[in-house]
Amino acid sequence: MAMLPLLPLLSSALHRSSPPHAPASAPRCGAARAVATAFDLQSYMEDKRLLTEAALDASLAPTCEENTLLVESMKYSLMAGGKRVRPMLCFAATEMFGGSLDAATPTAVALEMIHTMSLIHDDLPAMDNDDFRRGKPTNHMLYGDDVAILAGDALLSEAFHHVASQTAGVPAERVVKVLAALGKAVGAEGLAGGQVLDIKSEGKPDVGMDTLTWIHTHKTAALLKAAVSCGAILAGATDEQVKQCEVYALKIGLAFQVADDILDVTQSTEVLGKTAGKDEAVDKTTYPKLLGIERSKEVAQELVDEAKEALKEFGDKAAPLNGLADYIIARSN
Repeated sequence: MAMLPLLPLLSSALHRSSPPHAPASAPRCGAARAVATAFDLQSYMEDKRLLTEAALDASLAPTCEENTLLVESMKYSLMAGGKRVRPMLCFAATEMFGGSLDAATPTAVALEMIHTMSLIHDDLPAMDNDDFRRGKPTNHMLYGDDVAILAGDALLSEAFHHVASQTAGVPAERVVKVLAALGKAVGAEGLAGGQVLDIKSEGKPDVGMDTLTWIHTHKTAALLKAAVSCGAILAGATDEQVKQCEVYALKIGLAFQVADDILDVTQSTEVLGKTAGKDEAVDKTTYPKLLGIERSKEVAQELVDEAKEALKEFGDKAAPLNGLADYIIARSN
């Protein structure tokens, strides 16, 4: 499997042992190597992926004949695979503070519902106009623009309903805080706000680093921030601890986007599972466009290092989050 050259490749033996859904990363700094020897990231990711897939599959079902088509469209995209990074981050954060996976599972499901909504809408002709996602036809290619838009809308509303109706075993005030964090992450101060500026910046020659950072702090990092902070909140983390988690998440969110931008120009459509070269085709400002590929790689690593520093006081309990930070810039798609 081709890997994004932001980190050195794994040894061939470790690469052969990697499960197909959890590509291994090879941290290059000494501290990261120490974590890797003490913590099996591959097994952790596979366990959490399986937990997520089962919870997602159980989360949606038609309630009557009339909504069968809509639920089918929702579930088509929700169950189309993917890295499931956001649920993993939520689980890792809640475990770091001694929380319950059962209590965090509804929020993990909601995060993936919101993320899937954003992909369905992002692929529409009025936005990125993409025919493939995760190696399969995009939602609107199968169900039409009308049903795809409504499927995304329904996933967004169902995300909040799922958290409110399915979360158990934690104080109600924590659930309220989670709902508030999710709402902020997806609205004008989050995903939607970043997406609008991203679209309106296409083809403009004067888009600089400040604008690019604002776009991806909101479009990409906001939902990752919600994933980590919600996991911490559910486990009873203090406000200060939640803030430390948010610093970590914002750093890895930007690193995630830098990696995505590099992948768009270095990987094939087959590897990415979506159309490669789209950013250049619409004259979108990206990190490689502003910095070049090599400097973009360096920036991604610097962001990951800064993310780990934010969790330093949590020691080995932060191993899953640190490992996921490495994975985010070592992935191939």
